[in-house]
Amino acid sequence: MAVNITHDPPPTAGGRRGGPMIVTEDTELLDDLLRLCAAAGATPEVHHSLPAVSGASGASAGGTGGGTSGHPGGWEAAPLVIVGDDAARRVRGAVRRRGVVLVGRDQDDSGVWRRAVEIGADHVLMLPDGEQWLVDRIADVTEGVGRPALTVGVIGGRGGAGASTLACALAVTSAREGIRSLLVDADPLGGGLDVLLGGETADGLRWPAFAASRGRVGGGALEESLPELHALRVLSWDRGDCVAVPAQAVRAVLAAARRRGGTVVVDLPRRIDDGVAEVLAQLDVGLLVVPAELRAVAAAGRVATAVGMVLRDLRVAVRGPYASGLDDREVARLLGLPLAGEVPVESGLLRATESRRPPGTSARGPLARFCREFWDRALVETGGAV
Repeated sequence: MAVNITHDPPPTAGGRRGGPMIVTEDTELLDDLLRLCAAAGATPEVHHSLPAVSGASGASAGGTGGGTSGHPGGWEAAPLVIVGDDAARRVRGAVRRRGVVLVGRDQDDSGVWRRAVEIGADHVLMLPDGEQWLVDRIADVTEGVGRPALTVGVIGGRGGAGASTLACALAVTSAREGIRSLLVDADPLGGGLDVLLGGETADGLRWPAFAASRGRVGGGALEESLPELHALRVLSWDRGDCVAVPAQAVRAVLAAARRRGGTVVVDLPRRIDDGVAEVLAQLDVGLLVVPAELRAVAAAGRVATAVGMVLRDLRVAVRGPYASGLDDREVARLLGLPLAGEVPVESGLLRATESRRPPGTSARGPLARFCREFWDRALVETGGAV
């Protein structure tokens, strides 16, 4: 059980940071907390009471460093402080700060809430129920989680609409601007985006390697394990028989990708199963690519209805040439969706793909220009840089 009391944990900057501080004399509780820290990949600083004056070092994990009262520099600097319920009275005089968790075991002890208020704790946590929440929180502060990635999904209104091409171009354009970028292939039957990028033999993990993922996946470890192509990381499918990854693994992997910040672009299949629903739930924006022809608009309407049940911000990107009586605004009107713009037809793109040059490689090309304008608008709408 984890209950929010007052406010959110402190904001953190990108980059890996130190581990949490643990304050307790309860040896059994300490053993549990050390185990959870290990699961989160963190090395904690352990104290029996309020840490000593700034500059004094506490005990390493598993040590006995007591510390004395004084100016609690370590208390204020730690990214997360985990206080055992046995130590609550000993830290009542500490400077109030965010990121304090009071941990106990007795579910029936109503006095724990009073003690949490006395020390200014953000959360009250009872073990063993709250173990997974605490592991996630420890891993967050250890990784240095900041602004999550701006996450965009691209889906075709009909087969052959050009969704994969646009997804690749968006990711390539983002990477060219110096932004941490990840391209995710969520369509196991699509042939592999690594092929479209000319990197099917590149070293790195593909989706089947994550099929057994449970709980939390480390964002840094995920990024380092994936192939790097054209200055971006790519999570694609291999050429094996595996064509499905459990929904919980999809959720864990995409959440890890988003925690690293930057941009994440997902190429979506034209069907909604449990795994795709997990992806849709984590998207900031969806782009529905629709050729400007009546049959494509009719097919796209069915896709929009299914996707719109999960994703609130779905926009239409219209691709020409236009059928008689249709233009991009008319397509958007017929679908009842906001218009993201007209996806240009880039001459020579097929030849470029055959020569292993990915879509969007030409910075001066119309497709790259469309992608750059999309990212500029999206950054304004999300209120800041990625």
